[in-house]
Amino acid sequence: GQGFAFRRKQKIQREYRKLLKRERKVGTQRDIQFTDTYPEHLKHLYLAEEEKLKKQRKATNDPVLSEEKLNKVVEPVTTERKFKKKTSNQKAKEEYEKIKAERARKKEEAEKRKQQREEARRLYKQKKLEAYKILSKKTKKGQPNLNLQMEFLLQKIQQNT
Repeated sequence: GQGFAFRRKQKIQREYRKLLKRERKVGTQRDIQFTDTYPEHLKHLYLAEEEKLKKQRKATNDPVLSEEKLNKVVEPVTTERKFKKKTSNQKAKEEYEKIKAERARKKEEAEKRKQQREEARRLYKQKKLEAYKILSKKTKKGQPNLNLQMEFLLQKIQQNT
């Protein structure tokens, strides 16, 4: 479980990793002197962990490259890491930009739909007005012009079929 010994082990691991980072930055290899300070009843755990870390370090150091190749390989990796690791401010800005773009897209879609509705409404009113003009024509005596109404109905039937 996550008892006292486990947390203590994790703390020591963190400190060990910090120390390794500092040594890599300085570029000097120092002997680690923590082995004597381990409590006797937990010493086997710490030593096993140390062995494991040493094996990992050896595995990463095995493919030895020339200095030029090493420098060429390391530079892109560091730039990639710089791009991958973003601050909370950068993440918030990206999130804000995404939300802003999404809102703009939705607004454009709503504007397009509104324009389509307006265009459909305008065409509908125009057709209705034309039909009303044709159907409301009267003869000289004021009677409805049945000839025009029949032509209108004929055109309507031909359009539907």
